[in-house]
Parts: sequence; C-alpha cells; structure tokens
Amino acid sequence: MRRTAPITILALVCILLISLACAVALGPTGISPGSLITQPNAWMIVWDIRLPRVLAAALVGCALAVAGTAMQGLFRNPMADPYIIGTSSGGALGATVAIVLFAGTGRPVFAFAGAMAATFAVYFIARKGGKIPVETLLLSGVALSTLLSAFLSFLMYTAGKSLHQIMFWLMGGFWNVSWNDVVVALPILIGSAGIYLFARDVNILSLNEEDAAHLGVNVERVKRILLALSAFVTGVAVAVAGSIGFIGLITPHVMRLIVGPDHRFLFPAAALAGAILLVWSDTLTRTFTNDMPVGIITACFGAPFFIYLLRSRMKA
Repeated sequence: MRRTAPITILALVCILLISLACAVALGPTGISPGSLITQPNAWMIVWDIRLPRVLAAALVGCALAVAGTAMQGLFRNPMADPYIIGTSSGGALGATVAIVLFAGTGRPVFAFAGAMAATFAVYFIARKGGKIPVETLLLSGVALSTLLSAFLSFLMYTAGKSLHQIMFWLMGGFWNVSWNDVVVALPILIGSAGIYLFARDVNILSLNEEDAAHLGVNVERVKRILLALSAFVTGVAVAVAGSIGFIGLITPHVMRLIVGPDHRFLFPAAALAGAILLVWSDTLTRTFTNDMPVGIITACFGAPFFIYLLRSRMKA
C-alpha cells in the first residue's frame, strides 16, 4: 500500500461528487441552480432525464471497473477485462435474446446468465495446468466473442421491428435511462461490495496460487465466486447500458500506478475512477456530439490503450 492511497480515494470521492453535479448541469440546455427555482421545465429535465442518466452511468462505470480489476487480479493478467474476454459479449447476447423473444422482459436476468456462461467458458478454455497464459486468454476471448457475435447477428437478422432498438443498445449508451433502470443497476453496489470482501484473497492470488493454498485460501472456490460476482455486475451493467468496452481495462491500470497493487485500496479507487470516466464520457457525448453512443467514445481511447499494453508486453 502506498501512503497516499487513502488520500487518493478521498480525492476521487470528491471528484465524483463534483462530476455528478457538473454532469447534471451540463448538456444541450445549460441549467443553473437559479433556473431550478424560476423554470419548472428545468427541474423536470434534471429530475426525470439527467439525474437518472448520470447515476446510471456512474453505477455502470463502477461495475465495469471493479469487474476488470477483479479479473486482472484473479488471472494475474493485466489485459483481462469484461469486454476483451467475452463477458460483455455474453451479456449482450443474453439481453438481446430477452429483447427479441420476450420484448425485453427479464433483460437483466438474461444478461447475467449470458455473461456468466461466457466468463466461465473462457476460463475453462484458457486454463492450462492451473495457469491461464496471456495469449491463451486473449485468443479464447476473441474466439468466443466471435462465436457469440454470430449468434447475435442471427438474432438481429430475425429481430424484425426490434432491430433498430438492438443496434442502438449494442453500441452502448444511456439515451432512454429512467429511474427504473437506476433501480435495476443498484445491485451493482451489492456485487461490488461482495468482490471487495475478497480483496485480501486477491492480493494473495496475485502472487502465486500455490502460496495462496498454503496460506489457507481455497483457490478454486475464490475463483468461482469472484468470476460469478464479476459476471453478475457486468451482466447488470450490460442490461442497463448495452455493450461499453475498455472501462475495465483502463481504470485498473491507471489506479494501480497511483494507489499501488493492494486490492483493499485498488478496488475502491478503480470503482470511483470508472464511475468518473463513464460519467464524463456520457456527458461529452450528449453535450457536444448530439448524443453519440458512449461506447464509441470509450472504444476510441480504449483500443489504442489496449494496443499499447500489448506492445509493451511483447517488448518485455
């Protein structure tokens, strides 16, 4: 642990609160505190449209960042991420099944089931002799994502009137978020808290599985629980906002450089940073780009970051 880690987390809390306030005020129509009193429409915009959207973005950003941090620590792999290893693709397929077959009913449940199935599939495919090599993990994730994309394309082909809804939803965004979606996203906090309870175990697993077993950690049990919790929060995030990539890849890396590798501090720091990053990404899209899907923004700066990590690892 770095001595500045608690101060960094406190600073991130303050930045998140300021970001939430700014995100509510900013938009195509600027809203000042005074306008909330003098203009009834301003209060409606804030309460019915912007506030649930901002809170949903913060919760989804938290979910993806915490899931990415858990996967990187669990796999001892800096490139593990819900988007890259196929968890998001599984969640997207599950949610699309709900949209096409059941008019969206039960979308969070289907998204969670798809995310969990994809996560465990990649885990068992990539596992070799108790270890998960980087190349095998990435190739397994790409292969499974390709297969899931084929199933997804078939569903889109047969979607009929639901095709337009699926297309926009898959690009990731918060256009039609309401307070109901915020309620659906609240279990992310429970799942993230559950992951945090295993911070000490992840610290030990990050070193060596054999040493972790000698220190009393039930390695396989911890892996299964963390994978299930990571799939859960990712599935809920996908059900609310669609497929948004690279949040879970970028924030753990940046926060690890700032607060250190101790997951007792890395988990909350990554959660706060992920929330801040996605809140500002969504604010920029609706303020300056005519509400472009936020998944496009995250991919634009996330993909180059992934290439940078891959090149750095190749040189090492």
